[in-house]
Amino acid sequence: MYSQNEQELQLLGEKLGRLMKKQDVLILSGDLGVGKTTFTKGLARGLGIKQMIKSPTYTIVREYEGRLPLYHLDVYRIGEDPDSIDLDDFLFGVGVTVIEWGELLGASLPDDYLEIILTREHEGRTLTFKPHGLRAQNLLEEFQHGST
Repeated sequence: MYSQNEQELQLLGEKLGRLMKKQDVLILSGDLGVGKTTFTKGLARGLGIKQMIKSPTYTIVREYEGRLPLYHLDVYRIGEDPDSIDLDDFLFGVGVTVIEWGELLGASLPDDYLEIILTREHEGRTLTFKPHGLRAQNLLEEFQHGST
């Protein structure tokens, strides 16, 4: 999937956000500045969140209230020490969890999550979706083929 600009990237996030359910987990991967937080801004809109979405780089986690709570994590700074935060509170809570740099968590990731890899291509971004688990597969199929 290709996004030509930030607005399109947010619209894709918003579309996915409308489909998300309690305990859905997204892993956003990609270089610095590729658009992980921009995508999350759109996703938050899809969840009915009105607050301004900020990068959780220095706070590790930010929580927002909407149709479902959004737990927005950036685990880049905790590296390979996932025990430094209690991930279970977010992964198995009542909301949706978005983890930037989530690939760094390795074995600490849940069994079911949707990974989105963002890469720069020309002036835009390419999004590659990798479902891990049945719910993630169903979410991706609904995103790609369903109507919102």
